[in-house]
Amino acid sequence: MTTALLTGFEPFAGDARNPSAEAVHLVADAWNGPQELVTAVLPTAFGRSAERLAELLAEHSPDVVIATGLAGGRAWITPERVAVNLIDARVPDNDGQQPVDEPSLPGAPAAYFSTLPVKPIVNAIAAAGIPARPSLSAGAFVCNHVFFRLMDAVTLRAEGDRVEATGGAGIRAGFIHLRWAVGLGGPAEDPALPLEDIVRGLEIALRATLDAR
Repeated sequence: MTTALLTGFEPFAGDARNPSAEAVHLVADAWNGPQELVTAVLPTAFGRSAERLAELLAEHSPDVVIATGLAGGRAWITPERVAVNLIDARVPDNDGQQPVDEPSLPGAPAAYFSTLPVKPIVNAIAAAGIPARPSLSAGAFVCNHVFFRLMDAVTLRAEGDRVEATGGAGIRAGFIHLRWAVGLGGPAEDPALPLEDIVRGLEIALRATLDAR
């Protein structure tokens, strides 16, 4: 059976709630298959998020992985195209760590491309009347860190004369940034969507990715 993994993040920077965490739980509640869907909420912390992601990949061997997080201030749901090997935290993570100009994974490539069908996802979400567009930057905080570590884990990577398959080839994987949800916090001036629209957008993204396999 095809298995999909969908993750969100716990609240951070003093916020009481994170729409990515609530959205993935609601997607799971409404999921009717036929594929198996696994959902999880990752810690908003550099070290623990990568560790938890690695555990989930090892435990479930998913065929599709979509990690999600909050990009407050954006006016769209934004599937990301590129994960960069960089941590440059403007605020501390939930463990109080604030690394600056460090690699997400020393010795790894400078960047990876998402293997999600980014444009079909954007087109399908927009066709449902939900604002969406692709993004070329996932930032340099924990969202990008998880995105990069995810793509490294599902990519065949050459290291000198050794090729390491850390998570299998051919996996559809990537990251989607979400907007604030109405009533879930965030600055009053930031764009927000009803939570049900965010959930619907994630369901569409997941179906589009599964259909593209």
